[in-house]
Amino acid sequence: MTALPALELTQAVADLLADPETAPTGSHAAADRQHLAYGVPGIALLHVERAAAGLGPWQRAHDWLAAGTQKPLTSGADSHPFYGAPAFAYVLACAAEHQPGSYQRALATLNAQMAKDVRRRLDAAHWRIDTGRPPALAEFDVVRGLAGYGAHLLHHTPASPLLRGVLEYCVRLTEPITDHGDLLPGWWTASGPSGQPDERYPGGHANNGAAHGVGGVLAFLALSARRGILVNGHREAIRTILAWLDRWQQDSGQGTGWPYWVTRAELRSGRLSSGGPRRPSWCYGTAGLARAQQLAAIALEDANRQAEAERALAAALTDPSQLRATTDRGMCHGFAGLAHIAARTADDARPETAALLRATLPPLLSAVCPPGADPAETAAAIARDKAAGSGFLNGAAGTALALLAPATATPPRSAWDACLLLA
Repeated sequence: MTALPALELTQAVADLLADPETAPTGSHAAADRQHLAYGVPGIALLHVERAAAGLGPWQRAHDWLAAGTQKPLTSGADSHPFYGAPAFAYVLACAAEHQPGSYQRALATLNAQMAKDVRRRLDAAHWRIDTGRPPALAEFDVVRGLAGYGAHLLHHTPASPLLRGVLEYCVRLTEPITDHGDLLPGWWTASGPSGQPDERYPGGHANNGAAHGVGGVLAFLALSARRGILVNGHREAIRTILAWLDRWQQDSGQGTGWPYWVTRAELRSGRLSSGGPRRPSWCYGTAGLARAQQLAAIALEDANRQAEAERALAAALTDPSQLRATTDRGMCHGFAGLAHIAARTADDARPETAALLRATLPPLLSAVCPPGADPAETAAAIARDKAAGSGFLNGAAGTALALLAPATATPPRSAWDACLLLA
């Protein structure tokens, strides 16, 4: 798949999702009006990025934002970075950067509410640490937790004292805790990977994922350090997470990878109990973790680690077994997301690995739209996939967004992928 069909596919998706009143019935937008992952905010984000890049009209973004805010937005304890007022604040901020004077009143209101929520969450998190209890995934992760709030603050209000507060919390999160005689990483959670109690994970687990685990915290700390925004213990916290990932890295014969999580039994034995190929996605797996480690290595000026992370991603994206485990087109754990991460990583890569990463792009794009397929027909099939929906993480809007950078060889014009802590 060359750049032109990829752009035709994104154009076709954007046209199908042009009007909230006529969007495909397979969309989750109505049921998930406030959800960045599945509903209106993610579709608006597609139109924000296309308008910022000069590929589409701003009116489409405005229409979707208006559709999503006709009813009150959820705030407070029931909201999070991907749901409710914070999700809309993120999309409005992306739009406002390219539309001076627009959305300012609404954005000020949403940001004020979000600041209250972040302060409340920080107070609760520090109290939890002080009492020696393990965190919930939703305390710190990218989708529901403080790393996700930090992503918004870093890109849109970097001078905010709240950003430093979130960074200081993330540093404390890397301090070890002790439970039943076991020395655990500070991000160890008593739940299963779903965030709920799970008898399959007695003693809990340490989640490594970029979406729900410490991979997202690593990316947040690294991106902040790269911008010169540091707090006490910042670099040491980055090194602590990297040392943990080094401890559990695996050599598949095709390259280096990392487990999605580590259980209490695995921690005690020092050995992973499960193996086999897994998809190298953003949410879990080598793609998200390799990008986070590349960013960390750049922040630490560690050329060897940077090259290792880049080679790990290139190997994963050319490993037939890992690619066979990838079965959808979307952004979160599909081929479009892999193409976007490869393009983002290549832009920052060392010369000897940048070419390897860029060479993975044509096959990844072809996996989204096979050679000879009609981009418009493929777009229609993606947009009408009832299981995936039309949204951001798994659906049509995210697929189209993720194709833009690899298809145009140009980084995003808006900060749309900041919520994934990819840049």
